Amino acid sequence: MSSHSHTQRRLTVPEFSGMKGQRKITMLTAYDYPTAELIDQSGVDGILVGDSLSMVVQGHDNTLPVTLDEMIYHAEMVGRAVRHALVVVDMPFPSYHMGPYKAIQNAGRILKQTRCQAVKLEGGVEQAEVIAALVGAGIPVMAHVGLRPQSVHQLGGYRVQRDEEPLIKDAEAAESAGAFSVVLECIPATLAQKITQRVKIPTIGIGAGVDCDGQILVIQDLLGLTAGRVPKHVRAYAQLRQTMESAVKAFSDDVRASNFPGPAETFE
Repeated sequence: MSSHSHTQRRLTVPEFSGMKGQRKITMLTAYDYPTAELIDQSGVDGILVGDSLSMVVQGHDNTLPVTLDEMIYHAEMVGRAVRHALVVVDMPFPSYHMGPYKAIQNAGRILKQTRCQAVKLEGGVEQAEVIAALVGAGIPVMAHVGLRPQSVHQLGGYRVQRDEEPLIKDAEAAESAGAFSVVLECIPATLAQKITQRVKIPTIGIGAGVDCDGQILVIQDLLGLTAGRVPKHVRAYAQLRQTMESAVKAFSDDVRASNFPGPAETFE
């Protein structure tokens, strides 16, 4: 299906799920209108308003501080920009940890107050009841197993998750509960391949090898905007940080040398 056939309408959850086995799915994160608009124009299948915004936008050192109100604020901007992609919003910690009733209330706010179509939450077996309740309320859910950044303290840091049996059980529990897709984060490629074959819903990998049904990256990582070390599983497709630094420096140099504004930028 060409990206043009959807220019006037959003990809639906069933269409997204139906891509499994047909072609690879592409997903990226976005947190604001201009970035979401650009990503959407480029024909990406899915856009995640990730709670990673806690780190890459707000400057925290993990995803725990971001609030539901802040997620909605960013999701609203992203949703307004997108014409084609399926837009998924992360439920932040602990917006779905207080039982199904609270989870429906919070996810319901996301769907009511933004133009986004689905929510994502971390966990498999222990969140199956919540996933089922959300789906039962008509709220599509993308699950997330493997490295779960909201459990960073419990997991002892950001490290590859290798415990095969629990990870398979998590993915299968999410599928049984009605999730339409599952993110596999930082797990060995062979295990990700096994899970991808075992479940009928698409797996979206990040640090989970090439055999997942799709791939997602954080947009700042893809564009080379991230300061310092990037994770092993990231490929930077540009080096925008250097570009931006040299532009800012050139501006400062020009101002200090009275080269900006010049005749072209001046009103006579």
